[in-house]
Amino acid sequence: MDRPDAPHPPATGRGQAPLRRGARTTQRRGRMTEARRAALDRLGPRYGLPIGARLDAASLDARFGRRAPRLLDIGVGNGTATLAWAEAHPDRDVVAVELHRPGIAFLLRAIEEAGLTNVAVLEADVTTLLPPHASGAGGRAWEPGAVDEVRILFPDPWPKARHRRRRLVGEAFVAAVCDRLPLGGRLHLATDWLDYADQVRAALATEPRLAPRVDHDDGPVPGDAPVRRVAAEPPRRWRSERPDRPVTAYERRGLDAGRPITDLLATRTA
Repeated sequence: MDRPDAPHPPATGRGQAPLRRGARTTQRRGRMTEARRAALDRLGPRYGLPIGARLDAASLDARFGRRAPRLLDIGVGNGTATLAWAEAHPDRDVVAVELHRPGIAFLLRAIEEAGLTNVAVLEADVTTLLPPHASGAGGRAWEPGAVDEVRILFPDPWPKARHRRRRLVGEAFVAAVCDRLPLGGRLHLATDWLDYADQVRAALATEPRLAPRVDHDDGPVPGDAPVRRVAAEPPRRWRSERPDRPVTAYERRGLDAGRPITDLLATRTA
């Protein structure tokens, strides 16, 4: 979920009328030029998922014209990493979720130029697509087992302490993702904010169905880090090997600012 370093309403905002010109989805819509509007109007019906689209396996099979593993890319910015993901896995189908319309327009044009048939773009609030089972969200929510991997790259960090409750990835979100993953399915998050990574580690520690992929163990989390202790031993600052993916624009900003990049991957084992 590429984002500028200044806080803004989350890319999981309100989510209405996917890929339909004129609908208000979030306060941070960005500048829409006539060329971008034309791209939405022309390419949205071809490469997008329409308003109210069902996200069950049968509907997605019909959309892509095949049965294949599904990859869910959340908050994709201009879609550079999404495009690379789809190109690297032609045997899989990628659903890209985003609310920032200039980024959606850029991605739609890139999909057309690359001639890809295994990407669909959805303008939506991801929290409406991954609600707790008990919420009864209906047909637009991902059904259990319908998505094989969920990826969130550089979500809005909401760095101020009073704003951290707005962060997307916490215990409830991790549990909701796990509900949708099959055995062997994977959750991947990358961030350039250490305290956000600590928050995600703590959320993963509360989900017994997920096994972290620990490639590096950097030792105990400092005592003042905002991590809830869920075991007898102190939490540790582990991380996963960085998967092969492009350096996104906001990853580059983090690197330029001297912030370390943390990738955290976990697999559903139960």
